[in-house]
Order: sequence, then C-alpha cells, then structure tokens
Amino acid sequence: MLNKLKEIANNSEKWLSQAGSIDEINELRVKVLGRKGEITQVLRGLKDLNAEERAGVGKIANELKEKLEDMISSRTQDIKGQELELQLARESVDISLPGLPLQRGGKHPLTLINEEIRDIFLTMGFSVAEGPEIESDYYNFEALNIPRDHPAREMQDSFYISEDILLRTHTSPVQVRTMEKIAPQIPVKIIVPGKVYRRDDDATHSPMFTQVEGLVIDKRITFGHLKGTLMLFAHKIFGEDVKVRYRPSFFPFTEPSAEMDISCVNCKGAGCRVCSHTGWLEILGAGMVDPRVLQYGGYDGEQVTGFAFGMGVERIAMLKYGINDLRLFFDNDKRFLRQF
Repeated sequence: MLNKLKEIANNSEKWLSQAGSIDEINELRVKVLGRKGEITQVLRGLKDLNAEERAGVGKIANELKEKLEDMISSRTQDIKGQELELQLARESVDISLPGLPLQRGGKHPLTLINEEIRDIFLTMGFSVAEGPEIESDYYNFEALNIPRDHPAREMQDSFYISEDILLRTHTSPVQVRTMEKIAPQIPVKIIVPGKVYRRDDDATHSPMFTQVEGLVIDKRITFGHLKGTLMLFAHKIFGEDVKVRYRPSFFPFTEPSAEMDISCVNCKGAGCRVCSHTGWLEILGAGMVDPRVLQYGGYDGEQVTGFAFGMGVERIAMLKYGINDLRLFFDNDKRFLRQF
C-alpha cells in the first residue's frame, strides 16, 4: 500500500503540473480524492492490515490526502488567474478611441415657459409663494367668495377626496393662505405657480394643468396698476409689438373683473383660424381683489386694495410656440420635446 500511495503522489503531481483548465483539475480531484478515488480505496483497505501497519499506512494516506487538497486548491487559483488575464486581454478597450456621444436632454416646454414667466415677474419685484395641491373646500372656494350654494362652483368641476377635501382647482387658495400668514403687513406682491386639477380632457383642456397666479395688495392700488403690470408681462413674453385689450368678465373673487386678450400671434391681428378671425386671443383673467376676499385674508378693504390675475401656463406655451393640441405636452413624444 505504501508503494501505491507513492505512485498516487507521483502521478498526481505530474497531472497537476500539466493541467491547463479547471475541468482537468476537477477530473483529478474526483479520480484521486472522490468517493471512489484512489486514496479513498487505500483507506478502505486498511481493515485488511494488522494494527501496526494500519496506523502507519493510515497516517501517510491522510497526509497525502491533505497535501493533494492543498496542491489542487493552489493550482486552481493559478489557472483562474491565467484565465482572467486571457479574458481581460480579449476584452481590452482602446481608450484612445472616441467615446459614444451622449444625447443631451432639455427642459420641458412647460418648464421653459414657467421659468420665463417667473423671471419676468421677479424683475418686477414679485416673490414666489407655494401652497398644497390637496386643498380644503374653505380655501379653494369659501375664502374666495364662492360659498357652497354659489353657481360659480359649476365653472370648476372638481376632484373631491371627501366632502371638504379636494384637489385644488386653481392656485388662488394660496392668495388667502399668504394673506393670513402676513396680514396686516403690506405690500403683498406674489406669484403662485403650480399644478391644478379639473375634470376636463380634450385638445385644449387637461385634468391636470399648470397655473400662475398673481396678487398685489397695498394702499391705493388701482386698475391702472393691474393694466400696466400685465401689459409689461405681455410685451416681455410675446414681443413689444403685441397689442393688449381688456374685456369685462366675472370672477367671484375679483370686482371688477376682466379677461385680457392679446393680438393674435399668428396673424398679427389680421384675423385667421387660430383666433377665429377675430384678431385677438384670450390669455388670462384678472381683476381687483374683492373686499370680502381681503377680509378673509385678514385685511381691511377700507384701508388697502389689490389686484389679482391668473393664467394657464399651457395656454401661454401653446400661443408662444404655435402648438394646437394641449395633449402634446403630456405625451412624452421625443419628436415633439426635442424641438425645445
């Protein structure tokens, strides 16, 4: 048996030195150390030896087994290292080659218009205010002079979460929240950009859209201040040659109220399909803040006055960029978005 163990040792060392792959090493492991391997067979034959021979042969066999396990493990690591080097050599990259160009993204057209509107009013001394999109009935309607039985509520078909909680239908609630927060401090001069929600969905309406609200409160604020502010805004965003007009309208939270139109950006006022051959396009609503709304906000309507306005950002973007379908803003079509 000692000669057999010596033969196993010599053959195994020779095999390991010549092995060129993990599979060949595994084949040797099974052949020599497996359940039916050569050393295993030697160990099973120890029962046929006397006690003295059994102890000597058993010791040598176990030592050889441990030695071979160490040699196999070491050779396995060597071959893995060689295979990794070959793989890296095959997959090497020429770093001197130019890389693949990365396509640059851009801002969404609504973001561009939002930022442009914000910047125009910031230069006029306005600050930006924000408020919750999930609003209470009080701030969304009642504090804006629209009680529960007021027919004006039907102008804004709403998404109600409960009887008194809804998704805000306009950014006007932030007016009252801001007034409550800083009253009786003056002046108040804010714009309120943000998302609003109404149950509309067609080529010119969306269940979710973006508004920018404006509010100014101070002593001796007049409709002339309103007209001057909005005219400057129209000239800044549509060009100095655009004309502006105001038409009487109705909003529960302003009195008097007006719609503001600009001369058609497509036909320059001559009349076309875009403006229904009128030469004018409506862009926003505005008016003097109703004294009741001032009172809800904590101001005395006998001491201060103010004006407010609100516009749809999508409406401004459609006119500025010549877009005829509101839904294009929300389709995420790269062919459309790349134009901006």
